[in-house]
Amino acid sequence: MINCYIIDDEQHSIDLLEKYVTQTPFLKLAGSSTNALEALKAISAGNIKLIFLDIHMPEISGIDLLKIVGGTSRVILTTAYSEYAFDGFELDVIDYLLKPITQQRFLKATQKALIYFQSTETEAIEPPALNYIFVKAEHKGKQIKINFEDVEYVEGIKNYVAFHCHKEKVLALMNMKDLENTLPKNNFARIHNSFIISLNRITSVEGNQVILRKRDNTTVNIPIGITFKTAFFDLINLRK
Repeated sequence: MINCYIIDDEQHSIDLLEKYVTQTPFLKLAGSSTNALEALKAISAGNIKLIFLDIHMPEISGIDLLKIVGGTSRVILTTAYSEYAFDGFELDVIDYLLKPITQQRFLKATQKALIYFQSTETEAIEPPALNYIFVKAEHKGKQIKINFEDVEYVEGIKNYVAFHCHKEKVLALMNMKDLENTLPKNNFARIHNSFIISLNRITSVEGNQVILRKRDNTTVNIPIGITFKTAFFDLINLRK
């Protein structure tokens, strides 16, 4: 839904636009006002995406108001004066409605607004995070897929890391620091120079050791390094 607001110094013009808005399924009326300065306060306080703005008003012109709100809301100009059209488009409005406004022309303008908001929201959506990585295996040219959900813990061994997974142990040519920055931080934590663990596998913490329960129901004890202890304890406290 597109939250919209109507600003016009003539109440009958507001009444007509309110009628059109309520009959348009993708629009939601957030408010209206015949006073531009009062409207500005309401717009500043609310999440208004689209404004129907009359140009010719007594307190402040619609063009001046457009310069204020144009950065936060998109605008469809409404006016009886066609000579203002160029000024409006110079300020990058969605559309320009010349009074008297027909419902057909209103729908055409609001469809433009809908297309605009759909395109910007699509651009803003981040791609979903991957739930796996490919790692370079011991054998030259071979890449192995590691699913994060299969990893119980990772052990650093010189220039290699060993992924201890549910059904296998995978040795990969990479360092612990790079891996630490790659793994999702809401699922994994580095607790030692040589160990990264799956937080979902933790059953208990005993002194300076973390006990992990593996998929085969056996447990493994992983040491907590002194330099990692404070950050790790802070992390598991946040997860309680």
